[in-house]
Amino acid sequence: MTEKFDYEKLGLKVGLEIHRQLDTKKLFSPVPGELTERVDFTFERRLRPTMSELGEIDPAALEEFKKGRKYVYQGNYRLTDLVYMDEEPPRGPDGEALKVALQIGYLLNAAPVDEVHFMRKIVIDGSNVSGFQRTAIVAMDGRVDTPWGSVGIPTVCLEEDACRIVERKEKEVIYRLDRLGIPLVEISTTPDIHHPEQAKVVAKYIGDALRATRKVKRGLGTIRQDLNVSIKGGARVEIKGVQELDMIPLIIEREVERQLNLLKIRDELRERGVKPEDIREEFHDVTDVFENTESKIIARAIKKGGKVLAVKLPGFRGLIGREIQPGRRLGTEMADRAKKYVRGIFHIDELPNYGITELEVNAVIEKLGLGEKDAFVLVAADEETARKALVEVVKRAKEAIEGVPEETRRALPDGNTQYMRPLPGKARMYPETDIPPILITPEMKERIKANLPELPQERVERFVREYRIDRSLAETLVNDERDELFEELVKRGLKPSLVASILVVVLKGLKKEAPIENITEEHIKEAFELYLHGRIAKEAFEEILKELAKHPEKTAGQVAEEKGLTLLSENEVERIVNEVIQENIDVIKARGMGAMGMIMGRTMAKLRGRADGKLVNQLVRKKIQEIAG
Repeated sequence: MTEKFDYEKLGLKVGLEIHRQLDTKKLFSPVPGELTERVDFTFERRLRPTMSELGEIDPAALEEFKKGRKYVYQGNYRLTDLVYMDEEPPRGPDGEALKVALQIGYLLNAAPVDEVHFMRKIVIDGSNVSGFQRTAIVAMDGRVDTPWGSVGIPTVCLEEDACRIVERKEKEVIYRLDRLGIPLVEISTTPDIHHPEQAKVVAKYIGDALRATRKVKRGLGTIRQDLNVSIKGGARVEIKGVQELDMIPLIIEREVERQLNLLKIRDELRERGVKPEDIREEFHDVTDVFENTESKIIARAIKKGGKVLAVKLPGFRGLIGREIQPGRRLGTEMADRAKKYVRGIFHIDELPNYGITELEVNAVIEKLGLGEKDAFVLVAADEETARKALVEVVKRAKEAIEGVPEETRRALPDGNTQYMRPLPGKARMYPETDIPPILITPEMKERIKANLPELPQERVERFVREYRIDRSLAETLVNDERDELFEELVKRGLKPSLVASILVVVLKGLKKEAPIENITEEHIKEAFELYLHGRIAKEAFEEILKELAKHPEKTAGQVAEEKGLTLLSENEVERIVNEVIQENIDVIKARGMGAMGMIMGRTMAKLRGRADGKLVNQLVRKKIQEIAG
């Protein structure tokens, strides 16, 4: 397949940041790391940025503060305590979480630190009640080897997760405290990834190392993957919230496309002689142009007492509507910036449209005195809000003249990205004074290193080699984390191929018919116990598991009895075989052994899993041979 871009020529650099929740107690308080929908109490806070020890204020924190929001926190008595209401100093950190983080460091070829020092990272979007997140480096200087070369892992960190958002309003955000404090491992790579597929390989390797510990949470929201992407002449852009592994190459490709198109826009603006100082915060009241407008949005704003303000963008005509990602334009980027104040903007490249007529467009052009290559942007809202929105448009227009702005963006489901906030500065970290340093002794390091878990791929290879099962079965067992159950069952004397088949093929086949997530390991173990003791045939597993998925309160034994799936005696099986033979005697006489498949099918249908298929096969074969001579 032909690649869209020559990434080496473009100087692509990508770094990964992966956050994964650990399945332990909370990091600084001995309460469970669980989520709940139950709310027992609420309280409110307002947060403000503070200067670092160097006298600097983080720009991302400052931007959040300007929004003037109030934060409402919902708590649960079992999952929230005074530590996570910021009313009591932290305890800990949790010993198990620290041990798992060190294991992950070793699995990523990193060296653990001698002392763990927690730091405070300023976060004032309300997601941390205290206004900061606690984080510590636990291992350094790791690496992942790929076909494109080695990628460094400078740090493996242990930190606390933030609150989860319940509802975001214009001036109020509601958070739930249950997620706050769940331990997170943060793994950062060097920007040595030079191809989109290489990023996916590195992310998978890191994911495999995390899963190997069996102490990471699974499911939506338990893993967050962020990308840092840049090309020559572009800028470092942080892309947050990449959920799916397979989306990583597409998101990188789309960001490369975005930066290339922004550079082309920059070059065209420069050719037109546009300079940043040409873009001024001069806003023109053009409300009178739209007195009788058919635009519902503008008419609604005017009716509420609002105004229509316009800003002139010299040299921008034809460029605001230029596509920079599929379905997204420079105008979309301007609108993203303005959205903290208004729902949307109008610009000359998309008009006439949205009820705005050509006459109205020409009237605005005349009023602003626009030249042939000049553009305008309109906002309809109360005057103060409209001005704030247009200030953001002006900022983005100035950045377009410079090229690609450094910023944090969110990944969208289609592979595109959307502006979130400026890149955080370096002035948002300072020491955590409530937690003393934790010594990592040589004995502790040796003990963890000597008991490292197998990486998933190593386990797959061992299953294929030791148990002689198909590689695809082994991979599914490991990926679905049923491999420990598989080995436990095999140690009881069960045939590996049978166990693998039930855990993979049968369960996969039931997905469309029943909620298999209701089937517990205990259910599966009970069913295999029945088989081991000769109470059910292997053909009964499917029906038993299907019923358990629908009614998890039952036991495998109960289902086997209710459904009549307990094994029949050999005499009973032979009686049913004889019945089927007599019902189909003419077919057998005519086709001889050619009737074997049909007779087996009809016999097994009558037996409904109450007999071993091998025994039935022997009896049917014997009877047909007797009749056919």
